[in-house]
Amino acid sequence: MGELRCLAFYKPFEVLCQFTDSQGRRTLKDFIPIAGIYPAGRLDYRSEGLLLLSDDGDLLHRLTDPDFEHPKTYLVQLEGVIDEQAVHRLNREIVLPGLQTKLIQAEAISQPDVPPRPVRAYHPSSWLRIVLKEGKKHQVRRMTAAVGYPTLRLIRVAIGPITLGGLKPGDYRWLGKDEIARLKSIRIRP
Repeated sequence: MGELRCLAFYKPFEVLCQFTDSQGRRTLKDFIPIAGIYPAGRLDYRSEGLLLLSDDGDLLHRLTDPDFEHPKTYLVQLEGVIDEQAVHRLNREIVLPGLQTKLIQAEAISQPDVPPRPVRAYHPSSWLRIVLKEGKKHQVRRMTAAVGYPTLRLIRVAIGPITLGGLKPGDYRWLGKDEIARLKSIRIRP
């Protein structure tokens, strides 16, 4: 076998994180014509942003096992203008008992420079930057709703040290050896 490969992909809105779909929806195959690589984790169909894919089983395991605690950074557009109390709750409380097990980092931010995409007509809206060290199904959406601000748009912009950089929706790039080494250097939590 040759050198292990890993790529960063900007998953567009309404694309499945798999290579086939019996319902005819867009999948990774529509954007990545490369055999033998698999996604490290998922982004739901309506979410956008960074997805890492690799043919390295050890790296895939490290990226998906919560014991390695790779931080994942998201930009989140919310219904309404989020107040300081809601941001404080996100940072200081387990707002989803039974699902959320770790505290997150959340901060209100000004509208980021992201590719435009229509969202449900709701004004005003606001943005958060959220960093998780775990990722459960629809966790960010459920957390923002729990503090009174439903998510309109969710974009993952980083996994550990790897960011979207200049990628546009549907684009991908190969990671360099140094980037892969940084991902593999994150140690399991004690």
